[in-house]
Amino acid sequence: MSKTEVTAPDEWRRTSPLSFVVSAILSLRSAGLPALAALIGTGAIRQGWIVIVPALLAMGLFAALFSFLAWRHFRYRLGEADIRVEHGLFSRTARSVPYERIQDVSLEQRLVPRLFGMVDVKFETGAGGKDEVRVRYVSTEEAQALRETVRARMSDTIARTTEISTAEETSPVLFAMDRKRLAIFGLFEFSLVAFAVLAGAAQQFDSLLPIDIWSYKTWVGLLGSPRHSLQGMGLATQVIGATLAVATLSLVGLATGLIRTVLRDYGFRLEYTLKGLRRRRGLLTRTDVIMPLHRVQALKLRTGIVRRLFGWHDLGVVSLAQDAKAGNHIVVPFAKLDEIAPVVAATGFALPMPQTAWRGPCLRHQMDRALLLLLPPNLATLAVVGGGQWQGFPSQAMLPVVTALLVLSGLIIMRALFRWRHDRHAIEDDRIFIRHGWLTPRLDIASAIRLQSVEILQGPLARWRGYADVKFGLAGGELEILGATLEDARAIRTAVLDSIARVDFSST
Repeated sequence: MSKTEVTAPDEWRRTSPLSFVVSAILSLRSAGLPALAALIGTGAIRQGWIVIVPALLAMGLFAALFSFLAWRHFRYRLGEADIRVEHGLFSRTARSVPYERIQDVSLEQRLVPRLFGMVDVKFETGAGGKDEVRVRYVSTEEAQALRETVRARMSDTIARTTEISTAEETSPVLFAMDRKRLAIFGLFEFSLVAFAVLAGAAQQFDSLLPIDIWSYKTWVGLLGSPRHSLQGMGLATQVIGATLAVATLSLVGLATGLIRTVLRDYGFRLEYTLKGLRRRRGLLTRTDVIMPLHRVQALKLRTGIVRRLFGWHDLGVVSLAQDAKAGNHIVVPFAKLDEIAPVVAATGFALPMPQTAWRGPCLRHQMDRALLLLLPPNLATLAVVGGGQWQGFPSQAMLPVVTALLVLSGLIIMRALFRWRHDRHAIEDDRIFIRHGWLTPRLDIASAIRLQSVEILQGPLARWRGYADVKFGLAGGELEILGATLEDARAIRTAVLDSIARVDFSST
């Protein structure tokens, strides 16, 4: 397909013929485990290759047939005002999305489509994080041309050419991760998902194992047999064995986190372009997303309980075009604050200054929340203690229950005090800063001008105690200040409404 054909309006097109091959392979991969489980469950796998080979061939033929029919009955068209997609054989579906409703166009290449040079094109409308229109799969050149054409028509300018601008190729790099940074990032992404996968596989195929691994008696019998007895082992041997088990668990967790990080963020590159922030990343699945700056609603700066000790943070943007699997786009996954500052500046926001006037929540709000959390365990403890005394249990038997309640109460009250001490908010130059937490601090940055509304919420207890929550209407995300004093909440609402009133959106 030539470039002039891509930009010609009102012409129905089909995706690449290779797309049905890619879809067939992906459907086989998805149906592989259920099919294997069915063969095991029915006992057909014991018949050998005489049953397995015909079954696999039949699966391949069905997958190819259904993929071909789906490809044959899928078509799309770039009209003057909208993009239209029709698909379906027996149940025909036609969908039309105006260009002005499209928030972003992103390209994605998973492993199998990437081997065939195919790209999945997503037209995001910001409707609950769902992709309203999706064209899969087309060649890389056609995908780039589709994105450029749609973006030109989103700007009410009909593109006469789909040549990719060289400005994007020479755009300044705001942030990139080399292999050393990627390896360090992976070490902080400790994960035990590998054990969950192994446990799921063991549960799925436990009938093939020689023992029942989920039976407690099985393990007691194995460990208690003369061949595997642990009774003769000394304390030092048991300590060494426990240490080795913990070390193995830690190594597997580190390796899993490193592998997941490399697969997701390999070649991470964030560039500043005329159309917005362009993010490319991925080893097996390569994604290419451009986030228009005028659609960025807020920023989220976060860190972890261990990362904060070394000064590592990640930065995400809350956009009208949301990721399908996440609440925000990650634009800087692992960096120091001095590396994040240029990205923040490029979005039109700013980090808080040392002289920023921070305000804290109401102490009564935090203590009320702590007391409400303590109410259920206190009632349960009173019921246990009262029932024990009524049945004649000695007071010593109730001591562990009371001790546990006191420890829990102390922890909840300490948490409330820490939240009161470290949760902060501020309004400075039409920007709203909201800081949460101490061990895993998070900073939300929003522009008061881009907010849709501001609301003061008070329940019966809050009205009685004199505090309120402030909730901001933010397209694409959530933003709120919890437990502010009533005077502070009203002042915040007034400041935000004044900022919004200064901008005439009807003329933009």
